[in-house]
Formats: sequence, C-alpha cells, structure tokens
Amino acid sequence: QVQLVESGGGSVQAGGSLTLSCAASENSDMRTCMGWFRQAPGKEREWVASIYTRFGQIFYRDSVKGRFTISIDNAKYTLYLQMNNLKPEDTAMYYCAAPLLRCSRPGAKGDVGYWGQGTQVTVS
Repeated sequence: QVQLVESGGGSVQAGGSLTLSCAASENSDMRTCMGWFRQAPGKEREWVASIYTRFGQIFYRDSVKGRFTISIDNAKYTLYLQMNNLKPEDTAMYYCAAPLLRCSRPGAKGDVGYWGQGTQVTVS
C-alpha cells in the first residue's frame, strides 16, 4: 500500500525557517516525480514545488522561489521542503504528493496519485 507521511510542520514568526519531511513507501512508481502542495483556509489547494527524483529537475511556484528548497534523499525514500524567510501568507496545511503526472506546475486535481495526511505550517 502506498504511503506518504509528512512531518516537520509548526508555528514560527515571520522570517523564520522550517523543514518539512515526507517519508514515502518503497515503491519506485512513487518516485518519478514528487512534490509539495499547500492549502490555506478557504482557498484552493495549490502546488508549491516538485522534483524529478531520478534526474533532479526542480520546479517552484513564483512566490516561493529563492525562499524554499525541495530535495530528495533517494536512499531514504524521503522528500524534503526547506522553507526560509517564511511569510504569513505561507500559512497553510502542506501536503506531500506522489507520483505527479506533470512535474512542472501540476494541478491538485488530476495530476496527483497519492496524498499525505498534511502538516500544518503557521507563520505569524
């Protein structure tokens, strides 16, 4: 059974940092392209960043470029999202997603195979 388990969320002040982790089950199909999405209260779930796990090609939404870094440890089947210089508008539930049918700007509906349970990030 496919599983994605996030951790690392929390509450920080603006300008602070957090690192999210997503442990994926050992399934090669899961790891072609993986990514992070987020959903703020009352808003649609939106894509944040994604990575081709084998070739390392990376994509970010414009609002997080230069502040967030997505990476993967293939040996540990773990995806990371390092978030620096956090802003209040980054407050959301963050979800790990895999596999993604599109790695560049995937949609939350139709492009995602499996979701994690989510981890809350709150920036004040």
